[in-house]
Amino acid sequence: MSRKHPIIAITGSSGAGTTTVKRAFEHIFRRAQINPAIVEGDSFHRYNRVEMRAAMKKAEVSGNHHFSHFGPEANLFDELEKQFKAYGETGGGKKRYYLHSDGEAAEHNKRLDTNLKAGEFTPWEDVPRGTDLMFYEGLHGGVVDAKANVDAAQWVDLLVGVVPIVNLEWIQKIHRDTAERGYSAEAVVDTILRRMYDYVHYVTPQFSRSHVNFQRVAVVDTSNPFIARDIPTPDESMVVIRFRDPKNVDFPYFLSMIHNSFMSRPNTIVVPGGKMGFAMEIILTPLIHELLETKKKA
Repeated sequence: MSRKHPIIAITGSSGAGTTTVKRAFEHIFRRAQINPAIVEGDSFHRYNRVEMRAAMKKAEVSGNHHFSHFGPEANLFDELEKQFKAYGETGGGKKRYYLHSDGEAAEHNKRLDTNLKAGEFTPWEDVPRGTDLMFYEGLHGGVVDAKANVDAAQWVDLLVGVVPIVNLEWIQKIHRDTAERGYSAEAVVDTILRRMYDYVHYVTPQFSRSHVNFQRVAVVDTSNPFIARDIPTPDESMVVIRFRDPKNVDFPYFLSMIHNSFMSRPNTIVVPGGKMGFAMEIILTPLIHELLETKKKA
């Protein structure tokens, strides 16, 4: 952790809703005129798209049926920790981009005078100097891999977990990957099963390290996510928000600001699903300002 160069990390599995919290942070940064160094979790994958497919096939042939983007074999956990450590100590470091689409490839090719394709990485670049904080969004902002002696979580000043209950997460993934990416439902289920080992060992433990968790819970039947016809809407959900250290949390203020919210435990507040983005901004704004006040005093 760093008083002078704070790091904020948003961690959650693919399709878990990290985009919502990312948007909330963008609103906070814009209002407070905060200049962040943005790092995307995808940039620390080990393989580009073509290489990943080949690595998956090779793993299956060798009997490894849980090779996935969630685990250490497909990621550069050591480089992620080095990035966090470097920024915390110096405000610098290296970053790159994973190009998800042709549009992103065209944008960065123009900027870098390169000829990269979707599914490839840009070259490593220096993190711009003079930023106010680092903002990471991806799968592994709080990852720890004891076997490799990696502990990225130790360098993060504010770790935010975004995790729907698992059935809801699966429903969202199945609908997104079949509707937007053209996969069959059977192929998506196979991916869920293949990722399960790494999900249990490298993703879920991060939510015990996070300072704040936002967990979306459906209030409709999701008991069989593999036949669900629709994704539960925000109005069909509640968001359970858990604070690791509730001593300095102003729960009365949050309850007064967020209509129909209530406390379920001394460290937990529950809000309507449609208020998730608003709740994030109300809750996270003072935490960010506290980091920046500490930075000024360092």
